[in-house]
Amino acid sequence: MNQLIDNYGRKFEYLRLSITDECNFKCNYCLPDGYSSPHKKHFLTVNEIRNLLNAFSELGTKKVRITGGEPSLRKDFSEIISTIANIRTIEKVAMTTNGYSLSKNAQQWFDAGLDAINVSVDSLDAKTFYLITGKNIFQRVMQGVQACVDAGFKQVKINSVLMRGLNDRDIDLYLDWIKNQPIQLRFIELMQTEDNADFFNKHHISGEWIKEKLLASGWIRKTALNHDGPAQVFTHPTHIGEIGLIMPYSKDFCNSCNRLRVSSVGRLHLCLFGEEGIDLRDLLASSKDKERLKTRIINALTTKKESHFLHAGEMGGLPIWHL
Repeated sequence: MNQLIDNYGRKFEYLRLSITDECNFKCNYCLPDGYSSPHKKHFLTVNEIRNLLNAFSELGTKKVRITGGEPSLRKDFSEIISTIANIRTIEKVAMTTNGYSLSKNAQQWFDAGLDAINVSVDSLDAKTFYLITGKNIFQRVMQGVQACVDAGFKQVKINSVLMRGLNDRDIDLYLDWIKNQPIQLRFIELMQTEDNADFFNKHHISGEWIKEKLLASGWIRKTALNHDGPAQVFTHPTHIGEIGLIMPYSKDFCNSCNRLRVSSVGRLHLCLFGEEGIDLRDLLASSKDKERLKTRIINALTTKKESHFLHAGEMGGLPIWHL
C-alpha cells in the first residue's frame, strides 16, 4: 500500500476535512462580522466525501477530523459521519464544533460513528464567552459538553484560543474545572491572519507562558502517539483532565506535522497555514477515478515545504482554530 510520506520523512495519517465554511458564531478572533459568502458555494457531497476518503484510506489515512466552519450546519451531518466511519481502515472519526447544537445531537453523532469531539469554549465566564463569540449561549454549550460525556465519548477536548486581556484570567478556572472531569483542555495560541493585525498585536500571548506555568505547578508532558495532533499534552497526578498546548510559533512546530487538509470544495492544502491548494474535485464524482486521485495526492505531497513561514510574515488564509 502506498503511504503519504513527504520529502522530510513525515508520515501523514491524519486528514482534516472541512465540509462547510459557514458558521453561525461571530468570534472576534475569526469572524467578527459574522459569516458571509458573496456567492452560493456547492460543498462536497456525501458521495464525493466517500470517494475522497476511500482514496485517502488506501494511502494510509487512519484518522479524519471533520471541521468547518461549523460542520453541524450540514443537514446531512450524521450521514457524513457514518459514511466516513464505515470505511474499514479509518480508525478514528473526530469533529470540532462550536457546540451550538451539541446538547441535542451528541448521542446521535456518537451512535453514527463519531469517536472524538472537540468543543470550542473560549471562556468559562458567561459574559466573556458572549464577548468573544457573539452568542449568549454559554450554559447551552456547557450542557452540550456534558451531553458528550453522557453519550459515551471517552474523552472530550475543549479548545480555547488564548488571548491576553480576554480569557487569560480564566486559566485557574479551567484548571479547577478539569480536576475531576475526563477532559483535555487545549489552549491554542492566537494566530495572525491577513486581516487581524491590530487584534493580534493587542491580544496575542505566547503559549510558552502557560507552558512554564504548568511545569512550575507539577504538570508533566506526555509522549505523543503517531497520529496525535500538534498539541503538547500535559498531565498532573491530582487531575483527571489534561492540558494540551498548540503553539504554531514555537520552535520545531512543523517537525511533527502529520496532517493534510481538504477544503469544503475539494481543494487539498498541504499546510494548515497555506492558502494555495490543489484541486481534487474533478476526480471525486466517480469511484472509477480513485487511482488517478491517489496519484494526484501523492504527487502533490512531493511539493510540501519543510515548514510554514509565519515568522517571515506569510500568514496564509487558513487559521487553525478548528484543530
